[in-house]
Amino acid sequence: MSDVSTLVVDGELIRPGDDAYDTHRNTYQRQGSPALIVRAHTIDDVRRALAAAREHDLLLSVRSGGHGFPGFATNDGGIVLDLGPLDGVEVLDADRHLVRVGAGARWAAVTEALKPHGLVISSGDTTDVGVGGLILGGGIGWMVRRFGLTIDAVVAAEVVTADGRVLRASAAENADLFWALRGGGGAFAVVTAFEVIAQPVPEVYFGHIGYPRGDAPAVLRGWRDAMRAAPDELTSMMVLLPDGFAPQSLLIGVCVAHGDAEAAEAVVEPLLRLGDATVLDLRVRPYGEILAPPPPVPPGGAPPLARNRLTTDLSDELIDAYLAGLTAGPPVVGQVRALGGAVARVAGTETAFAHRDSEAFLSAVALSPAPEARAAFDAYWATLAPHTRGAYGNLMSSLDPADVAELYPPETSRRLAAVKASYDPDELFRQAYPVG
Repeated sequence: MSDVSTLVVDGELIRPGDDAYDTHRNTYQRQGSPALIVRAHTIDDVRRALAAAREHDLLLSVRSGGHGFPGFATNDGGIVLDLGPLDGVEVLDADRHLVRVGAGARWAAVTEALKPHGLVISSGDTTDVGVGGLILGGGIGWMVRRFGLTIDAVVAAEVVTADGRVLRASAAENADLFWALRGGGGAFAVVTAFEVIAQPVPEVYFGHIGYPRGDAPAVLRGWRDAMRAAPDELTSMMVLLPDGFAPQSLLIGVCVAHGDAEAAEAVVEPLLRLGDATVLDLRVRPYGEILAPPPPVPPGGAPPLARNRLTTDLSDELIDAYLAGLTAGPPVVGQVRALGGAVARVAGTETAFAHRDSEAFLSAVALSPAPEARAAFDAYWATLAPHTRGAYGNLMSSLDPADVAELYPPETSRRLAAVKASYDPDELFRQAYPVG
């Protein structure tokens, strides 16, 4: 173990044997045994942690919320830079709805802080996910069709580079880095804060519609057709649970991005005509109430297997192949999200998230860590390959080159590699999806 005993920070230093070590060593999905955990309270703390990692040639993990499936936010024998204390939320310009959000903030705290101002940011699905990780990956949330990806609302970022410089990245300053940070992941710098344009949508119409699990082929086709005709204000996803996991194992989640119940009911009505529907608490509520607690980690300590793909055409053939794989092996949770709308109105070259023409996002999480489950999971996804193009880094556990290659089209990869070479030539930030 390299000696980092001389490091001094304004925040907290946690080492093996300290009382707080077991609390902070692991992430939501992964276990780790780092040599040092730095809970940064200031920009200088971040700079000092990066300098220590460089000086002692230690693997560096940058942690926002720690929910990432690949486990980038912890390691064995290296340094974990925990941004959790950098969690401030401040309205910078009320007229523009411009908000500064610390990269270590959790989305539940962000929604609570913005509630008195009547503002929201389209975020992830769960309360405990960190701001930094979600934004760097893109941000597919409950208002994605109305307002786009979370990165589409970001106007600037405060970053610390591998050599310790503190920079502002925006369309006018360090524009190449700003482009890469919006969807390119954490391979370029440490983002300590984002400036984001929030939306004045304090209430939304939200809830779920249940259908019999056996009706999934017809319901998914009907849902697809309904979403093709739906206005942008409606965002929806279908969740398919293994039999016995819940009273309703086929659920359609809906979020209409306003609080007019009568108008929202008319928008959602086509999704109630797909079969024998059960309405589950469809009503107007504050946006913060729709964020769910994180699901429990499967027993045994082994992380689940997660994979996803994007498609420009949610065809009947893809629907059949996707549903067949969900029931062919160990328990799998499936999720299909409608995209389009505001997502598609941004050019694929404007951000590092290039798959703007995708109609839908399909994912599956295998709850069994057994080797035979992995083999079955891989074989399942191979059947979908002819119908899909692209992937989303925020819901993928695999570091297999074939999966990583789906994240970025060739031209996007070339641009990301150039940014990487400019800002992190020595690959200090290698605990991230590789680029280039």
